[in-house]
Amino acid sequence: MSADPPALRASDAERERAVELLRAQAGEGRLTLEELAQRIETAYASRTREELERITADLPAATAASAPAPRRRSTRFTWVAFGDVERKGRWRIAGQSSLVVAFGNADIDLRNAQIEGDEVTITAFIAFGNADFYVPEGVDVDHGGLAIFGARGEHGADVAPPPHAPTVRLRVYTIFGNTDLWRIPAGAQGSYRELIKAARKAATLGAG
Repeated sequence: MSADPPALRASDAERERAVELLRAQAGEGRLTLEELAQRIETAYASRTREELERITADLPAATAASAPAPRRRSTRFTWVAFGDVERKGRWRIAGQSSLVVAFGNADIDLRNAQIEGDEVTITAFIAFGNADFYVPEGVDVDHGGLAIFGARGEHGADVAPPPHAPTVRLRVYTIFGNTDLWRIPAGAQGSYRELIKAARKAATLGAG
C-alpha cells in the first residue's frame, strides 16, 4: 500500500497572493478587521499549499470574477454630548472617520468592523470626556495626538504585527479628557470590562 504523497510546500509568492486576496475580500465586506488580521497572520505562518487553501476556502477565488458583496453604509462621523455612545458588532467604517466627545463617553469596538481598504484613520476630539478604542491583536496601530490636562494610554500585549497587516491610525486630541487603546486578544468575548481584563492579562503574560 503506497503512502500518501507529501504536502506541497507553499512559496513566499503564494503566501503573498493569499494575503492580497484576503485584503481584497475584506474591502468587499467579507471579512471583519479581526478576521483579516488573524488570517493574514495564519497565511504567513503556513508551510504548505493545503494550509493556504484552507484560509481562503470560504472566499471567492478572485474579486473581479465575483459579484460584489452587499455593503453596509460606511460610518464617517460619531459624536456624543452629555451621554454615552457605542460602536460595536459588525459595522463598516470609512477610511477617514471622525469622533467627537463632549462631556460624555464613547466605546469604539473595531474588532468586527469592516474597513474599506488597507487602513483606516480615526480623528478624535475629546473635551471633558472619555473614549476607549478596542482593536484586535495583529493589527498595526499608529496611535498619536495631543492631550492637554488629560491622558492617552495603550494596553495589551505589544506584539509586532505581520507584514501587510491592516493599519488603524488614531489621531486623538483631548482637553480635560482621557482615551485608552485596548489590544484585545483573539477569541476574547464578553462585556467591555471583560475585554479590558483580557487585554491586561495578555500584557502581563507578554511581559513575563
